[in-house]
Amino acid sequence: MFLRLPSPLPAGIIRQRALGAAAGAAVVLAAVACSPAGSIESADVPAWKATALPPADGTVLEEAGKILNREPIVNTATGIGPGTYVLTTTCDGGGKAFFDVSLDGTRLTEAGAACNGSRETARIKVPAAGTLRISTSSVDAPLIYAYQLVPAE
Repeated sequence: MFLRLPSPLPAGIIRQRALGAAAGAAVVLAAVACSPAGSIESADVPAWKATALPPADGTVLEEAGKILNREPIVNTATGIGPGTYVLTTTCDGGGKAFFDVSLDGTRLTEAGAACNGSRETARIKVPAAGTLRISTSSVDAPLIYAYQLVPAE
């Protein structure tokens, strides 16, 4: 009784199958890398903010939350004095968030942050005392965001 072994595959077929397997693995890895780590809707914003944007000394205005639709979220602070401030922003969830800063209805600046967990900063010159308004928005909802405004050193 003889045992017949299958004939070896030609090298070209082996390469073709290996390349096909590698391409399939790359597609799966790319899909996993582009998927959000968790649902924005169920994200714990205070826990996320604690690591994404820890507290800073002298904060005069701060906010953290979720943008679940394209509606802007507005926060105001009265009695902001004149001077230079630093606005630090961050967001997660993909896309970009925008932070429109105005003083008594006059626009001072708009800052943006890429929603990949990195921090962005913008220097803001406040010319006079008044009510500062920061409107946070995005067309890339849902996402989570945080910002803080501190006097520049």
